[in-house]
Amino acid sequence: MEFRRRKRHIKLTGGRKEELYPFSLQFYQQPPTENISLVEFETLAVERLKLLKMVENLGVSYVKGSEKYKEKLEAEVRKLKFPYRMQDDLNNDVYDQRRKDHVSHFILRLAYCQSEDLRRWFIQQEMDLFRFRFSEMSKESTQKFLADNNLTYKAIPEEQKNLYAEELLSSSFALSITKLEDQEFYKVSFEDALDLVRTRKVYILKGFAYVPFQEIVIIVLNDFRAKLSKALALSARSLPVVQSDERLQPLLNHLSHSYLGQDYSTQKNAGKISLEQIDAFSTKSFPLCMRQLHKELRDNHHLRHGGRMQYGLFLKAIGLTLEQALQFWKLEFSKGKVDAEKFDKSYAYNVRHSYGKEGKRTDYTPYSCMKIILTNPPSQGDYHGCPFRHSDPELLKQKFQSYKIPSNGISQILELVKGMHYQLACQKYFELTHNVDDCGFSLNHPNQYFVESQKLLSGGRDVKKEPSLPESSQMKTNSQKSTNSVSSSNITNSTEDLEEIFSEY
Repeated sequence: MEFRRRKRHIKLTGGRKEELYPFSLQFYQQPPTENISLVEFETLAVERLKLLKMVENLGVSYVKGSEKYKEKLEAEVRKLKFPYRMQDDLNNDVYDQRRKDHVSHFILRLAYCQSEDLRRWFIQQEMDLFRFRFSEMSKESTQKFLADNNLTYKAIPEEQKNLYAEELLSSSFALSITKLEDQEFYKVSFEDALDLVRTRKVYILKGFAYVPFQEIVIIVLNDFRAKLSKALALSARSLPVVQSDERLQPLLNHLSHSYLGQDYSTQKNAGKISLEQIDAFSTKSFPLCMRQLHKELRDNHHLRHGGRMQYGLFLKAIGLTLEQALQFWKLEFSKGKVDAEKFDKSYAYNVRHSYGKEGKRTDYTPYSCMKIILTNPPSQGDYHGCPFRHSDPELLKQKFQSYKIPSNGISQILELVKGMHYQLACQKYFELTHNVDDCGFSLNHPNQYFVESQKLLSGGRDVKKEPSLPESSQMKTNSQKSTNSVSSSNITNSTEDLEEIFSEY
């Protein structure tokens, strides 16, 4: 049988099942059951991942639900061709968008069910995306959607609303008498409205909460979160079956640790920096993770393997040649307990190996933020990893104070760390150490931090520009050169029956 190479453009329409997609948003109760090529599998997953990462960034940069937030998020949803508004005409383009939304969600479920941190992140971004789409629906569409998903919240009769008018007015947020007349209230079990009860936005009577229509999204979101959390737990149980497929296992692992930005694997700047510049760069242009590794190396003249790999590949990407790298590590280690002969025997091979000159001749790529945050956590005596993720907040505070970062800036960073927004915390660190109000980029890679810092310090870019969103042209999929990559020939020539994968949901 002959297989021809397919283009990466996706056209999903074909064998339409219109009954599956009556609305622009879903509870994702029914998994996809048709065949899908691995090219589509990977591409759809990457596009949804880009969308969810943008949802995260916008949720911190703007007030959720504000007009600016909605405007920015709508632009990204439209750019990536995902559904966001209710449309009565289910033409081919609308159908393709809804099917893309459906399939891509289930793919990422498989990738993000593998740990508690991944599940928590995935649920939060999916909830924010759901809330945005829900808010864009008309009142009539909302009621149809609720009925279609068996969420039968019954509106109280007019006479009961008039009876409790005073209580409803005083307990419901931003309601006037005029609005009260036009507003429908739903009688909901107390347990289903805990978020609204906590913020005192509803009237409570005899174990029931009287929820205004404008707040019903909170109740729906709680149901969505519960269903998604349970589905992810079931997905985690079925992981051994999925991971036994040699085509899917590396692809799903790569997705959960994915980096979607510029490729720093090639040494475009090789030889453009000198060893004498590294100390100055470490305080001015290194992200905190690399600054920490450099200081430890200078103080104790040694780093363990994890630290050498993380820092060495970073230095390689900013322009250190193999010869410079060997000289750099040898000089530093020789100041400690490793003499020149021992370095040549025990460490030089690893440096050459990372440059693709030994072993399998793999030209290793520098680690992205996601890889640093989610893999190989540091143990006692290690200094690699992400300081925002792996360091105690009190130690971080002391470190920032020694860097002369103002106390209000430290508080902002620690608040982001508390919310597990580690890359955004690093982004805020960039702004504070470079004295800019807005860094103007979404941080995804330590080498991106260095490049942007150098541009700023050399006057190569405008520091006051509007927060930029990742370009569609950066849809580079996870085809980095590693042993976990899926070869293009395997992806092109293979198809996967999703019914088997999702049969245990």
